[in-house]
Amino acid sequence: MKAVADGERLIANIDEDEFEPFINDRGQQDGWVLQLDKSKPAGTGFHLYRMDPGYTTLPHEHLGAEEFFVISGDAVDNDGTVYRPGDLVLMKSGTQHTTHSENGCTVVCYLPDSKSVD
Repeated sequence: MKAVADGERLIANIDEDEFEPFINDRGQQDGWVLQLDKSKPAGTGFHLYRMDPGYTTLPHEHLGAEEFFVISGDAVDNDGTVYRPGDLVLMKSGTQHTTHSENGCTVVCYLPDSKSVD
């Protein structure tokens, strides 16, 4: 097997690399994102998403399933559902929600590019 060529492997570290502002489709910042595949729109595909302490996301609807795994912190959806470290969540396409984090949180997230969803 040959070695992985330069530029074929990208690595980021959750504690060392800077998260970038996540700008939603309305042009508003809505949390922070760390994403390696820059060929996809920010906040789509596989990425890390971070909410600052006291932050509430803007209300939104996903066009395509949202899947996430809570790494650290706390999060509560508008219907009172609490997410904690270790929770693996699937929100089906069309689900509408907003999420609040009292102490901040970081999640591993997968979202399809809404432009590619039927």
